[in-house]
Amino acid sequence: MGTSADPLRTLLAKSARGAVPPEELTVHLEATLVAGIELARRVGRIEAAERVLDGRFWPAAQLSGLYHDGGKLPDGCQQMLLGQVRSWGERHEVVSLGFLPALVPDEQLLGWVAAGVATHHRALTGSNGRDLRFLYDGLTADELAKRIGPIDENAVTALLGWLHTTAATALLPTTHKTGTLSSISLTGTAHGILTELLNRWDRRVAANVGLAAVLLQGAVTVADHLSSAHGSLHTSQPFDHRFRPALEEQMATKGRVLREHQLRAAETSGHLLLRAPTGSGKTEAVLLWAARQVTELAQHTGGVPRVFFTLPYLASINAMADRFADLLGDPELVGVAHSRAASYHLAAAIRSNDNPDEDEQAGPCQQSEASKALARAAFTRLFRESVRVGTPYQLFRAALAGPAHAGLLVDAANSVFILDELHAYDSRRLGYILATARLWERLGGRIAVVSATLPDVLADLFEDTLDQAPTLVDTPDLGLPARHRLQVRQHHLTDPATTNEIRTRLDRGQSVLVVANNVAHALALFTELAPHCRALHGDDSAFLLHSRFTRQDRNRIEQNIRDRFASAAADRLPGLLVATQVVEVSLDLDLDVLFAAAAPLEALLQRFGRVNRLGAREPADVIVHAPAWTRRRNQPGEYADGIYPRDPVEAGWQRLLEHQNRIISEVDATGWLNTIYSTGWGKHWHGEVATHRDAFDSAFLTFRRPFADRTDLAQTFDELFDGTEAILEQHRAAYTQALTQGTAAEGRLVADQYLIPMPAWAAQLSRYEKALNVRVLDADYDPDLGLLAIRGPHRHAYQTSQVV
Repeated sequence: MGTSADPLRTLLAKSARGAVPPEELTVHLEATLVAGIELARRVGRIEAAERVLDGRFWPAAQLSGLYHDGGKLPDGCQQMLLGQVRSWGERHEVVSLGFLPALVPDEQLLGWVAAGVATHHRALTGSNGRDLRFLYDGLTADELAKRIGPIDENAVTALLGWLHTTAATALLPTTHKTGTLSSISLTGTAHGILTELLNRWDRRVAANVGLAAVLLQGAVTVADHLSSAHGSLHTSQPFDHRFRPALEEQMATKGRVLREHQLRAAETSGHLLLRAPTGSGKTEAVLLWAARQVTELAQHTGGVPRVFFTLPYLASINAMADRFADLLGDPELVGVAHSRAASYHLAAAIRSNDNPDEDEQAGPCQQSEASKALARAAFTRLFRESVRVGTPYQLFRAALAGPAHAGLLVDAANSVFILDELHAYDSRRLGYILATARLWERLGGRIAVVSATLPDVLADLFEDTLDQAPTLVDTPDLGLPARHRLQVRQHHLTDPATTNEIRTRLDRGQSVLVVANNVAHALALFTELAPHCRALHGDDSAFLLHSRFTRQDRNRIEQNIRDRFASAAADRLPGLLVATQVVEVSLDLDLDVLFAAAAPLEALLQRFGRVNRLGAREPADVIVHAPAWTRRRNQPGEYADGIYPRDPVEAGWQRLLEHQNRIISEVDATGWLNTIYSTGWGKHWHGEVATHRDAFDSAFLTFRRPFADRTDLAQTFDELFDGTEAILEQHRAAYTQALTQGTAAEGRLVADQYLIPMPAWAAQLSRYEKALNVRVLDADYDPDLGLLAIRGPHRHAYQTSQVV
């Protein structure tokens, strides 16, 4: 380790972990500095922060990173890192503050560096016994010194000199004040600075100051995590000025050229509203727009802008990530940012594995792929990839700020955001998305909203939210073939007349899509129709898809569905797919005919898109059935099949009745939507969205108390956007065994294949097992039917008629 003549070699920052050796303190501090410099090059100049810090935001962040763990030199901390004691019990970041006055040249910069150092692990206030105020407020300097314990005087002097030399070598503002810093003066100075920090930040500050503060905290924590993981950042953006010529060359080989709306999008500078029908090259258009923004932002900020493509559903995110990987020719360039990202990478790794026999036994091959998948997901969490596909939810968590989430704000600065399928969000979630988009604009970002059917009311909300007016690109008549003929039935989807009609279509050798609004109806229809389909077309011709399957079963079912009904399939095969709305955007499918339950018009249009998707045939029948109105527990009003509020469904139903037996297009549908949103319900919806947007902005995105703890809100966020998950009692042994594979994280990933997603309110139906850190359900389950009846005292709370 070293000798007393070289005290720095004896100081550790990280303890040994398994086969990983301990890490020297100076090695970690220098790596954090390097990561901070790399992060600055990637993000570029953040105007909102530079205005507050007089152009010294990145020097403050890099100095904070360099100095952040200097306080690990006390004997108690070093003994803990060596494994000689279990816990030191004090906070090293407080001790780190003691070095700063001897190193930072002016008071203003010192205050910001101190804030970055002090808050890289803990909140200053408000975390119910874990924040720095709770731990240290009220102590005298002597009491603090006693708690910190002995510190090697030679180590203090040596580390102070090393910190100054390292900062000066990196051309950062630093000074090395004369005199020897002793252990007593170190803790005394730390006490004084901590007191100043608590006094300054334990009160409301201006919004611009609060934002700069959480950006600084985020920059320090990202650099710290990157250095700890020995990670690196992608320092190029594949969707830049090179993308358009590459795409044009690729299209030319197929005899195609860019269409008018794609050219307009490619030439648009600033925010974008893009309305483009299915089959028009919508994705290519918005990526051309993104490439233009990336080029301009890079020139303006000196950074490498990130591109975020957001979607509401897990499966559609995975499919889009695959599409981007194919478009770029390299899956390593695309990050997947959602709560189950590691599971996505595991499924992809196993699918592409060349040794499936070993996978079936869950042997070493699967363990290895689990390790790779976890690494990919971890790097995404550490902001590695410059192209990210994910949910808006992951970006919302920036509102929680703090050491765990402030890095999301830094990553969002000077970035490009593409928001797809906004129709899928209720008024509250949509309001939160708009509020967050307003924050992205403050951080120098540019935003696009993309939709096949963009109603005017949504365009108006988007324009009202942002300071800079977006450009609307509306697709002209491209002469695309009509794809759908609208049919309306006055009976419900589950009526015997419907099942008889579906059987007739199966008898004709057609592929039939049936979309119910809830799991109960989907189960009933599948149970009745699947035997008939299989008798005609084989055992592998009928499928059921909803959200209440284990991850491994859903992956298997979706892959089988793609194999049979993919839009790019060489041969058209007959068969049956019964699904809930999870099919609306999750799979690139092309079936012959649709039977659908009445739903809001936006949802129906997505269901239509799974039929005659490419328009290669005569217009296909899309048949919508009359709604059935029911009540929901503890909620007022009536709902279509227990899922959708009555007003928007009823308004859409009237439009359908007016246009039945006609050939329709997305252009028609946009007009219908404008009519619906001009009703009293539509005006009320507009007001709800705006109210939620402004409330979220005011409550969470002004950061008036930037270093106060917000972790109590994390559970609320999880319940609002992610729900919960559980395993089955009958899978408990297999889940427990899976946890033992490889490292703890690898085992958790493999075990996650047994999880079933559940609504947050359904947590009461399960029991929480602390030892396994998972909820357990006592329920009936079938690999091809999914979750069935739940047993237990609260079993009646779970109703398949109210879940999808």
